Amino acid sequence: MQFVTHWIETTDQQKLFAKTWGDSQKSALVLVHGYPDNQEVWEPIIQHLIQDFYVVTYDVRGAGQSTVPKKIRAYALPQLSLDLEAVVNQLLPNRQFHIAAHDWGSIQTWESVTEAKFKDRMLSYTTISGPCLDHAAFWMRDQFKHQKPKFFKQLFKSWYIVAFQLPILAPTIWHLFNPERWGKVLNQLEQKKDLPLNHNIAKDGEHGIALYRANFIPRLLKPRQRHAVCPVQAVVLKRDNFVSPELIDEIPKWASEFERVDVDANHWAVLSRPQEIAAYIAAFASKHQH
Repeated sequence: MQFVTHWIETTDQQKLFAKTWGDSQKSALVLVHGYPDNQEVWEPIIQHLIQDFYVVTYDVRGAGQSTVPKKIRAYALPQLSLDLEAVVNQLLPNRQFHIAAHDWGSIQTWESVTEAKFKDRMLSYTTISGPCLDHAAFWMRDQFKHQKPKFFKQLFKSWYIVAFQLPILAPTIWHLFNPERWGKVLNQLEQKKDLPLNHNIAKDGEHGIALYRANFIPRLLKPRQRHAVCPVQAVVLKRDNFVSPELIDEIPKWASEFERVDVDANHWAVLSRPQEIAAYIAAFASKHQH
């Protein structure tokens, strides 16, 4: 597949490495990767989308070839939303676009999907395994009051969030992983062999921890009311080891147009089920072209 590379300068002088794929005259679709991935995680999916969409991907700050901020607060959700705005303003000037995101890409994209300034530009949003942290906080408070088993189930799944707050241990762990070792972990999780390798895994894992440190505690302690400005589709991975499908139950309170599809897959379905995930993204986008 052919792509064109771009460098995007952010509002705080970081540089994001981006790629555009396909025919620029077609409907625009932005894909935002999660943690500990970079934009290459989307390539198996892009090959199923490139016939119908002009695809934009980018390495979020701290991942892939993008620059690495030194301060934790540089990874806060409002800045990540400004990053997305910088990308679309440069690569899709004055254009509307669809957006789909996975894992942390989805968490940070919720910040933009719930901002009024994107109301006339975002046509649809497909979220995969990444809840809005504000919505999740409201959900967990409600579960703690009325459904304590569900609360503790998600808390148990989120053990790594606590671990990632440890300043020395967490980054050091990622140096134990090389691409092949991390690939074995993914193959085991997804129950599928020979998934694409992340050759930047140690750095992506180490630097991306700042996403957790900058955002989880503030959002869980002081959740904000965040309403989606475009139609939302949740692709729910029923065997997800990290995000409880029950968290999706909160979205209809915050999205006036909402659909969900359930997939019998684990957290990295973007790698293990690319054709299926691409089909869901494309079908939802096609419903919301204007």
